Amino acid sequence: MRKLNRLTLVSLLVFSAVAAFGALAPAADPCLTIGMILGGAKNDAGYNQSHYDALMEVQKALPCVNVIWAEYVSDSEAENVMENMVQQGAKLIFAAGFPFQYPAIAVAARHPDVKFMHPGGWEVRANFANYFAKTQQTFFLMGVAAGMMTKTNKLGFVAGQPLGFTLGNVNGFHLGARAVNPKVETRLVYTFSWGDTTKEAAATQALIDQGCDVITMHLDSPIAVLQTAEAAGKYSIGFMSLESQKFAPTGWITGLGLTWGDFYKENAQKVIDGTWTPGFIRMGLAEGFMEIASFGPRVPKNVQEFVLTLAEGFKAGLLNPFTGPIKDQDGAVRIAEGEAWGNEKMGDFDWLVEGIIGTPK
Repeated sequence: MRKLNRLTLVSLLVFSAVAAFGALAPAADPCLTIGMILGGAKNDAGYNQSHYDALMEVQKALPCVNVIWAEYVSDSEAENVMENMVQQGAKLIFAAGFPFQYPAIAVAARHPDVKFMHPGGWEVRANFANYFAKTQQTFFLMGVAAGMMTKTNKLGFVAGQPLGFTLGNVNGFHLGARAVNPKVETRLVYTFSWGDTTKEAAATQALIDQGCDVITMHLDSPIAVLQTAEAAGKYSIGFMSLESQKFAPTGWITGLGLTWGDFYKENAQKVIDGTWTPGFIRMGLAEGFMEIASFGPRVPKNVQEFVLTLAEGFKAGLLNPFTGPIKDQDGAVRIAEGEAWGNEKMGDFDWLVEGIIGTPK
């Protein structure tokens, strides 16, 4: 009965979304109906909000488009919710959560005329595309900022799960910090959940208690981490949504925001035009998949200018932080001299860079 009630709640959220945006959509015969499922809250200042905000950009830019969405969708509910959206006429569905890849593929197999897009996975089908931002490389810039701002030379990283993609973010961050501050160490703590605020706050406080004075994260929502660091008078660096800065008005350094709006609009238009094609898509700052957040009030001008100058190098394709030689925690060379790991390797990390305190699993 509990599961039935939850499924009913999710269905109501879907229909509520239709009602909420009915005034913005055409009264009849929309040019395209787009569905989106989210694993958490659409206003989480993090991962879910980055996707929801992009969907709203599509609605605003293409008034003939109708949008339906559902938040707080669990892994087990995802397939049913997406099937419901197809029955409501959706021809493009954003399965906006890492665990939704195979539920979306199952629905896609039943509806070859519907296009599906999934962030962060690896599968591609005739009507199923995969996309994400090049966050691991760009986390290098966040590490540079952290390495220049720390006073204790101890940085903290709160991560949800020890996935290869997450380890790449941690490694990129640490490499950036070490590039400007060879004495720095990065301490990594997992919550083993993407959205447990109690664990996130406790992990942040544990890092602070160990002397970390700059904290960042890879979680669905950064709010708990940011607020805990702010309350302790520590610096923080955000990730996922540009909206997160408001939760750390004093200690904020900068952050990475996932900015999908133009990409979503482009794909919606391609579905309308009949020109949409699937693909495995990974893009970065240059293509508009991310933005560097504005800097906080305590960040010196020279730090801001240095980070932004390096960002231009990334946009021009001149910098790759994963260029050897790079050693792991045990001193073994993992990326040889003259070798560079490209985007195709960013999910392959099962090791941590020398100088990180924590485990890769």
